Amino acid sequence: MIVNMDPFKRFIEIWLYSMFILVFLIVAVGGLTRLTDSGLSITEWELFKGILPPLTDAKWLFYFDEYKKIPEYVEINYNMTLSEFKVIYYWEYGHRILARLIGLFSIVPLIYLFIKYKNERKNIYKYFLIFILICFQGFLGWFMVSSGLIDNTDVSHYRLALHLFVALLIISLIFWFLINNLNVEKFSIKIPNKILNLFLILIITQIILGAFLAGLDGGLLYNTWPDMNGFVLPSDINYKDLFRLDSTNNPSVIQFYHRKIAYIILLFLIYLNYFFLKKGIDYKSLIVLNLAILFQVALGIITLLSGVKISYASLHQLGSIIVLTSVITLIYKNN
Repeated sequence: MIVNMDPFKRFIEIWLYSMFILVFLIVAVGGLTRLTDSGLSITEWELFKGILPPLTDAKWLFYFDEYKKIPEYVEINYNMTLSEFKVIYYWEYGHRILARLIGLFSIVPLIYLFIKYKNERKNIYKYFLIFILICFQGFLGWFMVSSGLIDNTDVSHYRLALHLFVALLIISLIFWFLINNLNVEKFSIKIPNKILNLFLILIITQIILGAFLAGLDGGLLYNTWPDMNGFVLPSDINYKDLFRLDSTNNPSVIQFYHRKIAYIILLFLIYLNYFFLKKGIDYKSLIVLNLAILFQVALGIITLLSGVKISYASLHQLGSIIVLTSVITLIYKNN
């Protein structure tokens, strides 16, 4: 795929592939950090320190003592041992080290290209947007963590959702640049943009609701399907709660909406398949999207029925990336 290319384009393509893999990996590690309740184990930002983990008993005790000061330890993990603390520490430490690596990898190759290929500088500027978003994401990571250090036993689900949203924005931008460099063939017959844009909005809304659900531990409430513990509407809310602004803090409402929007997405997918077949649009482009969404729905159900088993929940989060990039591919091919 990258044979017989000029060196500049080959370098860009390898860099974009690598960035996509790295960001995909950090989303996975970030999700596991959240699922293992490890995100508050390091209570300082440590932007320019903390490259090495604690190497002495004294240092380990220092970090453990700092963790003991926050509500999560005081109210929930007060029986935690130092050995147990090391497990959650290493999850967050790995997440931060990977973030640093991504930060460096997002800028150092661009500086190299900027110096080496002076005639290509006008084609390099746009890639600096990835670096800017990654820097912003680093700030958001600490902004999220800080919300769980003083008054709460967990991070704000709003900040968690924002942190995930920007991560997906970054990987989507990388993916867009990548398929543009690959000169992916476009549709000869166009789809009305409003159809694909609406579909994208539904997918993004569903991902945000999923982040809310994770932040509120809402997946632990109703672990039956298709009903919610025998009811269509959760038994601890009424219909008026579905339309209250403060219901974004109610995990029962969020899970209800997360389920219903999944059904709407499936109906929209059926319509999209019908539209492609009717208009004679390249149907192969829909195969990945069909498989991604059906697999994601199945994973969502399995995750729910399992009581949010970590392996299923992690795969479910990563599945959202496949769904999102599949929709982005359609939008790109339609432009």
